[in-house]
Amino acid sequence: MARAGLNRKSALATATLVIGAEAADADMIGYLHGPVFGFAHHRGITHTLVGVPIVAAAVVLLMYGVFRLRQRWRPTSAEPRWPVLFWLACLAGIVHIALDYTNNYGVRPFEPFSYKWYAWDIVFIVEPVLLVILIAGLVIPRFFRLINEEIGPRQKGPHGRLGATLALIGMLIVWGVRDFEHRRALAALEARLYDQSVPVSAAAFPYWVNPFKWYAVAETQTSYQRMLVDSLTPEVDPSADIEVQYKPEETPITLAAKRSYLGRVYLDWARYPYTETQELSPPGSGYVVTFHDARYAYPGRLQNTLSARVYLDGSLHVVAERWGNR
Repeated sequence: MARAGLNRKSALATATLVIGAEAADADMIGYLHGPVFGFAHHRGITHTLVGVPIVAAAVVLLMYGVFRLRQRWRPTSAEPRWPVLFWLACLAGIVHIALDYTNNYGVRPFEPFSYKWYAWDIVFIVEPVLLVILIAGLVIPRFFRLINEEIGPRQKGPHGRLGATLALIGMLIVWGVRDFEHRRALAALEARLYDQSVPVSAAAFPYWVNPFKWYAVAETQTSYQRMLVDSLTPEVDPSADIEVQYKPEETPITLAAKRSYLGRVYLDWARYPYTETQELSPPGSGYVVTFHDARYAYPGRLQNTLSARVYLDGSLHVVAERWGNR
């Protein structure tokens, strides 16, 4: 964004955009208080429309301090345009939220007025195609600049505007293709029956690189049907190996786990939650209730990485909470 032209708006524009684009992830500091607390507040207020101007103000305040310190050591007449830097930091924060919205983890942009999660589900959490496009948009212009400095006249001023602009356009094209294929996958999912009934809900989740391969979940009253979808065809369950995850019956054990702090947070975030209950040894000494979200149970994956566990004693009191597989 800076090289595409925003670096011409003010001194320190590039630094403000870079720091502003990462500042929302300051909420990761919550993990210092423990993984459960960190999970509860991840993509929280710093990833909201209310939080954007607050985070942007903090970024500009940081840049102001850096600028004043630099002025002591190496004075410059280029005073930054502070209001412009504030709006650039806001723009960077909004772009951060938009990027997080594209994957299937989701964001809560309207917190604290609404805690509903929103996710576009079109891009895997790490997308090599986008990384290649963005890196190329920065590196290739630099490469040609070095060649030009060796054999041609030295140019003045900012470089790489065309490459950066093309990289941003490339991102939009990738999103457009993936959104189109995502819609085709959803249409194919919703057009068939599961357990002789129309699904309560259906969702398709991305794989990296391949925009035509989707992991899908169709929810019925009693189960989650997990399968692959080829959106190019489009064909549901092309390998005929659909997996069925039945929803477990509620018991006093699962209800106690769901009333825990971690249970409430997990169920608020999970889109297709289900639980597994294990009795500890010796019998009657306690239980472990593991929470899963079917949207992360990709075929072939040995573990559902975004799972959580609640430990109960024999009287169904919570004794420990664990986030993840650790």
